[in-house]
Amino acid sequence: MLEAKLAMSEAMVRVRFAPSPTGYPHLGNIRTALFNWVFARHNNGVFILRIEDTDIARLVEGVADVILGSLRWLGLDWDEGPYFQSQRLELYREVADRLLKQELAYQCYCPTERLESMRQEQIKRKQPPGYDRRCRNLTREQRAEMEASGIIPVVRFKTPLEGQTSFNDLLRGQIIFENSTLDDFVLLKSDGYPTYHLANIVDDHLMAISHVLRADEWLSSTPRHVLLYQALGWQPPQFAHLPMILGPDRAKLSKRHGATAITEYREQGYLPEVMFNFLALLGWSLDDKTELLTREEIVRHFSLERISRTAAVFNKDKLDWMNGVYLRGLSAEEFSRRAMPFLEKDLPMEVNRPLDTDYIRQIMPLIQERARTLAEVPQLSEFFFIDELEYDIGLLLGKIEKAEAIKSLQASAVRMDGLKDWNAASLEAAFRPLAEELKLKTSAFFGLLRVAITGRTAAPPLFQTMEVLGKGQCLKRLRGALDKLEIR
Repeated sequence: MLEAKLAMSEAMVRVRFAPSPTGYPHLGNIRTALFNWVFARHNNGVFILRIEDTDIARLVEGVADVILGSLRWLGLDWDEGPYFQSQRLELYREVADRLLKQELAYQCYCPTERLESMRQEQIKRKQPPGYDRRCRNLTREQRAEMEASGIIPVVRFKTPLEGQTSFNDLLRGQIIFENSTLDDFVLLKSDGYPTYHLANIVDDHLMAISHVLRADEWLSSTPRHVLLYQALGWQPPQFAHLPMILGPDRAKLSKRHGATAITEYREQGYLPEVMFNFLALLGWSLDDKTELLTREEIVRHFSLERISRTAAVFNKDKLDWMNGVYLRGLSAEEFSRRAMPFLEKDLPMEVNRPLDTDYIRQIMPLIQERARTLAEVPQLSEFFFIDELEYDIGLLLGKIEKAEAIKSLQASAVRMDGLKDWNAASLEAAFRPLAEELKLKTSAFFGLLRVAITGRTAAPPLFQTMEVLGKGQCLKRLRGALDKLEIR
């Protein structure tokens, strides 16, 4: 069964995304998934999803579902899977037994306390931490004695003590490791679960993976994997270790640089097509100037040759800019549809639900030009939905004296009340001349009206806003502003 590798053309690209559900998927994880997916689609290959859930102590309940949901949100559909390693334990044990029988691996009975003490001593001596091979050459009698005492061993790989292990990295070229720098790593833990080193080798072989595109943090593990492939007589896949993602300060990306989990960006109102575009450019580029690319363009032009060998730098300002561009490019109908869940969730509780979709469609075009994320839409549009505006009286006055402001608001209420046509054009035609009659600069007068109508100094175009709010609501707000100035 273990040798029954899938029959297919050697040229077929088969890649996998193999996350461990020990934490929420962060940008680096998802960027790895995206590069694998795009590489598969560009080459008419197969994208496989595998959940590596064998680190039982660190598993977080529900994270596997979050990973699947994140991939679906970004449109990273998989052709096979999801496979769960916890359901394939017998395969890994079979391989471990085979290596034991061939004396390419051995059982280690060292307790955790000894291993920890040994590591601390190595660190103290400024030596690279690694297993000292105490159990490598135990006799059959010594092993029997250990087992009789109830110790459940781990299985370790017998790393060659001399020579070199090399492999070709598709991004970095030929890489050589001295075997003397590698320890005898664990293949099978005492609980019967495999380590990453064993499980991913077995699965990559049985799933006929042609290319392993993974984070460069796994580069130092690759010689171990190559040695395992050689020990088992299997052909290793081609490796490409992707550059890290750093923060703007060139430190490892972390919470202090902003959100790192992909789910947080979804909650903050970034579009999935923006995240796809943005993540693709974290380490890959079409050229030295193109920033906005569709999914289809990225798939069409993607190549490993255009992946950078140096770390990618995460730029939140660029992401915000890109999201704003994409939002402005949506149709009014589509923008309204995507904004609706955020409005339903984040508008004040006093606003009646469900929201009026026709009213939303009138409002959203006024907001669309100003929003950088969908999560900003409720705050930008809140004044369209609430009855009582709350704002500081100082905003009303601006550069206008109180008496002048009162006079202007009174005149505006009269002019508004007399209007028969209620649209942006007729409102502007009525109020622009009123500024001249009141001997006010239009900027100061319209600023006064804007605060009275919206409670804000910055808002969508005044007369379009008034048209959507309606005559009754605008009159009510003018009178409310007069109340704030202690006159009705």
